[in-house]
Amino acid sequence: MNRKKKINETLKGKAKKANAKLHSSNKPKYISKAERARIAEAEKDGALILDMSQG
Repeated sequence: MNRKKKINETLKGKAKKANAKLHSSNKPKYISKAERARIAEAEKDGALILDMSQG
């Protein structure tokens, strides 16, 4: 009984992992707080440059 149970658990685990690879997550990629601040600063600088060129 134990041997059958162990084999079935192994096969179920492999099937679960294969199924998980097929379905990708809709979760967005993690961006650190420092990276978000750097991006915001770059956007702010870019907006200032555009404003100066127009005026």
